[in-house]
Amino acid sequence: MDIRKMRYFIMVAEELNFSRAAERLRMAQPPLSQEIRKLEEELGVKLFHRTKRMVELTDAGKIFLKGSRQTLLQLEKTIKETQLAAEGRKGNLIIGFVDSTEIVIEALNKFRSRFPKVHLTLREMTTEQQLEALYEKHIHIGFIRSEQNNETLASEICFEESLRLVLPQDHPLVSLPEIPLQLIMDEPFILFPRHLGPNFYDLINGYFWEHGVSLNVVQEAIQMQTIVNLVATGMGVSVVPSSVESYIRPGVIYKKIKETTPKINLYVGWRQDEKSAVVNHFLKVVREVYAISQLDHQ
Repeated sequence: MDIRKMRYFIMVAEELNFSRAAERLRMAQPPLSQEIRKLEEELGVKLFHRTKRMVELTDAGKIFLKGSRQTLLQLEKTIKETQLAAEGRKGNLIIGFVDSTEIVIEALNKFRSRFPKVHLTLREMTTEQQLEALYEKHIHIGFIRSEQNNETLASEICFEESLRLVLPQDHPLVSLPEIPLQLIMDEPFILFPRHLGPNFYDLINGYFWEHGVSLNVVQEAIQMQTIVNLVATGMGVSVVPSSVESYIRPGVIYKKIKETTPKINLYVGWRQDEKSAVVNHFLKVVREVYAISQLDHQ
């Protein structure tokens, strides 16, 4: 079906006059009449009753008019959505994240305000789960705890933080402004399983080992919030990224460590072969938020 003929038909149907319709279309009347006849031949029906005095729609013409208008409206909508998708202003974006750090929340808020027609799907996952999902193309973006720069994946630092101890609120050490690591040497520890984040796990263990502390891990949990909840029950103490302090949980106290802690980096990761304009827009927003956070800490 020629869309041009459909537009001609709608114009004649609105005017019920070939001469006025031709004027609106900025064309001569005979070619317009010829196009309508071709359309009728193509459909095998009469769309208009024509007399010397008047033009009116047939019953078939009335049905075709309604469908033609709907078709053109849908076509215009599809064209607009296609253009928005090409510009990265419409589409779907699946994002994995390890925990809700300030950078993640700020980036999501800013991106949603700029690109309201992009549908975001958020999946809380460990770093290892996100890496697997990136390799398998199950997510577009990952907020991960390990640097990834290889033939398949790329990453950039998007947030830097330190470590905090998490203690039950009735722990004897909570009265201290800062806690030396030697004082928690014999404490039962709650930590995540190494296979779910080996780089981050080894960084924590290496840090404690350098200060003469061997962690006594008595319980493992996957998510940081679960670890904090277990600390609240009195099962042990833990160490978490400082951003986890934003998770307010009755029964626990977050404390600074007296010794200088290593920087805990959060990375934004994506596939090297990713060509989506939506992904590029999101990465641009993450970089902006990270740059602003760096200025705020100067």
